[in-house]
Amino acid sequence: MNLGQPSLDQLRIFLAVADEGSFNAAARRLGRAISAISYGIAQIEAQLGLTLFEREGSRKPELTQAGRALLDAARTVTADMDALLAKARDHHQGLEAELTLAIDVMYPPAVLAALLKDFIQAFPTVDLRLHVEALGGVAAMLLENRADLGVTGPLSDAFPELDRTLIGSVELIPVAAPGHPLARLDPIPPGIARQHLQLVLSDRSPLTEGRDFSVTASRTWRLADLGAKHALLLEGIGWGNMPGPAIEADLAAGKLVRLALPEAPSVDYRFHALWRRDCPPGPARQWVRRALQERLCPPHPAP
Repeated sequence: MNLGQPSLDQLRIFLAVADEGSFNAAARRLGRAISAISYGIAQIEAQLGLTLFEREGSRKPELTQAGRALLDAARTVTADMDALLAKARDHHQGLEAELTLAIDVMYPPAVLAALLKDFIQAFPTVDLRLHVEALGGVAAMLLENRADLGVTGPLSDAFPELDRTLIGSVELIPVAAPGHPLARLDPIPPGIARQHLQLVLSDRSPLTEGRDFSVTASRTWRLADLGAKHALLLEGIGWGNMPGPAIEADLAAGKLVRLALPEAPSVDYRFHALWRRDCPPGPARQWVRRALQERLCPPHPAP
């Protein structure tokens, strides 16, 4: 039997569906239309003369025996190609013309500003694009090739296209305005915080859409902007967790009060530097990655 030769793109689609468990999730991961994913699978199956997924009715696609048999080989081929491309880029690599950073909104702005000031001195000819994102937004930009380097907060998913390294953490502190009912309780009884409106930072990325981070209240307002959340807290509208560096001055001035919640007095919010495996950092990106790790407090040991 004469077999066709699947393209690298078809192999990546096959792996995305196998890893994600659905055509929809694979489309989000690859930034493609669902129809393109379906067509890619149909094409590779036609090339190989094999059915790789059982997908009758509304069931999620499941690997067939043939699909499972080919999975490791497909990973090897794509990994080898990624390595080849990385070596080719290394061979041609000089100083980047521009650098796009995607930074988690919780990362301390003063630390970032000082880092970028030094970056200008070190790389005056490199144009910088800076995006500030929440939760899964950083990983989404890297997966979609819209950023060269990211700083992300906690991510429960491991993405095979991305490498990461722990670079530090900040403390998320539950706070409220002095006139808020929780601020007037001493001590705060267990479970009382659940009865009060909590201001929560929302995620615009489909990677972590619908997941909650440090949410305890039964009633929440979800905000896409950390600055808006800060402003509402100062006005006494609800309580919420804020990164310590962002509210140091407010705590010192008495504009906000730290809440000693029995169930969650604070949270260690860990940051990771994140980058694509098939696009290793050039000189400017390597400098930024090292600087990010050197300038942030190390995370507290896991309990």
